[in-house]
Amino acid sequence: MSPEVIAHLDAIKVNMNEAGMNAINIVLAFVMFGVALGIKPSSFIDIIRKPKSVVLGIICQIFLLPALTFLLTITFDGWLSPMIALGMLLVASCPGGNISNFITSLSRGNTELSVSLTAFNTAACIFTTPINFAFWGGLYLKFAEKQDLAIPELSIPFWEIFKTIVILLGIPLVLGMLCSQYLPKVAQKLKKPMQYLSVAFFIIMVVLTFGNNLDAFMKCIKYIFLIVLVHNLLALGIGFGTGTLFKVPYKDRRTLTIETGIQNSGLGLVLLFNTAIFDPAIWSNNGGMVVITAWWGVWHIISGLTLAYTWRLRGRKESNEE
Repeated sequence: MSPEVIAHLDAIKVNMNEAGMNAINIVLAFVMFGVALGIKPSSFIDIIRKPKSVVLGIICQIFLLPALTFLLTITFDGWLSPMIALGMLLVASCPGGNISNFITSLSRGNTELSVSLTAFNTAACIFTTPINFAFWGGLYLKFAEKQDLAIPELSIPFWEIFKTIVILLGIPLVLGMLCSQYLPKVAQKLKKPMQYLSVAFFIIMVVLTFGNNLDAFMKCIKYIFLIVLVHNLLALGIGFGTGTLFKVPYKDRRTLTIETGIQNSGLGLVLLFNTAIFDPAIWSNNGGMVVITAWWGVWHIISGLTLAYTWRLRGRKESNEE
């Protein structure tokens, strides 16, 4: 990537006022509430009863994706700015995306496994997201210093991230599960509209994010597209490759692929827009982080739906798949 393109990317500035941030936070909380409508306490029990595929999914999401993303960033450091690399690591540190259950259902994967992984990874991300980003981001910082790459000091305010995730994901998760448990008819009626809201949410966020920076974004779009394409293919490959290596049923492989390849980049954007976490005085040229995170939110929907419909059209019978 040329220095000019990197300069265009990192120079993109997104000014989100308090009203805009509140709106995004409320929408993300409602989306998480919608996801939780399909989760019941029994989903956590299934993790104990059917551990193999669930454990593999957790390993893919929490350990393999951040680790291999780090290797990807240092392998192609000549093509990536430090901000783009950190954006990739932030996305990899987030939990699975809000529409993974819906896409798993479309692909004829193991929906119960998808729900179990969503439940666990969302609950665990209160700790895993800041820890992973601090660890892998810190390693990248050391690498960047040796390469004489300009990058701000990475200081992770764990309490601020913890508080943000608890409010935006933890509380809606609990409320959604309670609704599913005690008001099943209401939960059933709300599930599908909430799924469509998830898709609309990411599109609206991206439009708002780049509305005032359209020219700079268009100059970089082909590079952004390529970077996110490769990163997303890596994530999808981790899920499918791990499932294949450990010979889990084909339905479970599909689910592991989707759960690893669909990331909650909406949470990543919310963290980036939080000035208590990323101080504008220090992170003034973090456009690369914002662009990569936002485009992930669009692209993983496209890639996930494409993969789901491809599997669906193949029409494999369960007896042949397993």
